[in-house]
Amino acid sequence: MIRLFKHYVPHAVLLLGLIDFALLLLANDLAWSFRASQIDMDPGSWTERMPTIAGISAITLTSMIAVGVFGADALRSMRFACARLLVAVSLSVLGLAFLDFILPGQTFWRSILLYGMTLAIVFLTLNRLIVGGILGASAFRRRVMVMGSGLRAKRIKELSERPESGFVVVGFVGMGAKDPAVEEAIERSAIHDLSRFVGNLGASEVVLALEERRNALPLKDLLRIKTLGVHVNDFSSFMERETGRVDLDTLNPSWLIFSDGFSSSRAISSAAKRLFDIIVSSLLLALTLPIILVFALIVKLDSKGPAFFRQQRVGLYGQPFELVKLRSMRVDAEKDGAKWAEKGDPRITRVGAFIRKVRIDELPQVWTVLKGQMSFVGPRPEVPQFVHDLEDELPYYSERHMVKPGITGWAQINYPYGASIEDSRHKLEYDLYYAKNYTPFLDLLILLQTLRVILWPEGAR
Repeated sequence: MIRLFKHYVPHAVLLLGLIDFALLLLANDLAWSFRASQIDMDPGSWTERMPTIAGISAITLTSMIAVGVFGADALRSMRFACARLLVAVSLSVLGLAFLDFILPGQTFWRSILLYGMTLAIVFLTLNRLIVGGILGASAFRRRVMVMGSGLRAKRIKELSERPESGFVVVGFVGMGAKDPAVEEAIERSAIHDLSRFVGNLGASEVVLALEERRNALPLKDLLRIKTLGVHVNDFSSFMERETGRVDLDTLNPSWLIFSDGFSSSRAISSAAKRLFDIIVSSLLLALTLPIILVFALIVKLDSKGPAFFRQQRVGLYGQPFELVKLRSMRVDAEKDGAKWAEKGDPRITRVGAFIRKVRIDELPQVWTVLKGQMSFVGPRPEVPQFVHDLEDELPYYSERHMVKPGITGWAQINYPYGASIEDSRHKLEYDLYYAKNYTPFLDLLILLQTLRVILWPEGAR
């Protein structure tokens, strides 16, 4: 994987994205030239039309990222990829038409959209038919050797067998485990020269997956492997990179302390984040105020009670604040105390079911963002009662409060809606990854991917 601004991007995704962008440039340039020939005009030099062509291509690529064209499902399913491509191109056309409206005078913009997007769909589909098939081959996956044969090694094996996996396990080396969970593991005692064994396998990475590391760490072997240029990784760091979450089952304080993350540069990231929140929340409030007022009236007419729902939540550093949303439940929904939402929750009103599905109930939270109590991106804030219970049940739960809570977040775009202790555990793993690695780049990626969650609201409840 390639690490961009502390976030890991699979080689396959990066390669596919670069090829897609080149094809978009080609499609739009051909459309430009074809349209110029139709009206008998000089298309001009390539450098003159490049800014417009690059702008169109960048907006289209951004739409593709937003709707999940580069997600795991799209990489392994041609039907899924084509459906997302069509949605992405449609969104980019709308975006370009709007941009052309507010920035008039951009020659050929509207006239080349039809040609350019038609060619783009053809080129991008062919790219997935040709390159996509190659990306699925093991030749494009990293070759990993695992030191260990216990449950951790078994988890790596299961992860490698997933269709979207970016690595293949080329061998397991047992380190004397009493009850090995991976039967095909070769015992270390049967290997005369481990470094040569790693070289013969063509491994580019060795992962240490020992169940118990005290007095069992093969320092001499690891040092020799490292000096040969083979990357050596520990289990927790490997799982964080491959899954985009912090593995709670194997997490220990020393790994959090000594691993990369929580860097001093986050002061700059926090300042940029706050500036972004102020600018965007101000614009968004101005644009969505009519929508909020209309639905507030509809909520008021649909059921008894106030149009807005106010509730205390836990924010940055565990400080309480008041969250404001459009009310989607009956006024007596929490008369017996806060409860988890559930599928087909009878407490949700008719209008509430709709505004939850399309996320309109979240719009008033933009005011909380403007005040600085929340951010657009961050872990979802919970009620104090749930926080108290979860801190007793889940280790490191309080660490998620080291960043501001958000309207959307890494957990929201990666894990379907859940309402149980176990679901909270899984979402905490994603929240810890975000708290540990957040940068403006990751925030931008989450904001773009939130559009995918809105368009395909599998988890809205």
